[in-house]
Amino acid sequence: MNAAEQARSLELAQLIASVVTLFRQRCPDARPNLRPWRDDPQTRRFAEGSSLDLAFHLPGWSPKWQCRSLLVQMRFAEGALSGDSTPHLLGVLISGMTFQGEQWRLATVGSWQVSGQKPPIDAVVSDLRSFCLDLFELLP
Repeated sequence: MNAAEQARSLELAQLIASVVTLFRQRCPDARPNLRPWRDDPQTRRFAEGSSLDLAFHLPGWSPKWQCRSLLVQMRFAEGALSGDSTPHLLGVLISGMTFQGEQWRLATVGSWQVSGQKPPIDAVVSDLRSFCLDLFELLP
């Protein structure tokens, strides 16, 4: 679900701002998008209340990142985003996107390996893993 729609409380708005800040520390040129999904009936059918989704758009296609945009999907314990306490993060999925679709993905399950046709360079993969670790520290 779009991060902007999940910001129903001050705590969740602060959490979203912290996630954006953590990412922009690694990629200052990235422009955050708190509404990566269209608001249409088909998309709403797949909306999940236990996820928080946001995107980051790079200034253009990046050879280091092998994408133009990144979709960050954070999955939380069921009902965790409706309370006032800090939600429990279950996992993160980051997808590198171009106009041709998904180029690669990193999921925080298993060995946290990047899969896909055109993965980013090793330094970017290391930064993405570090970003995910920081998210797990922020949302224990």
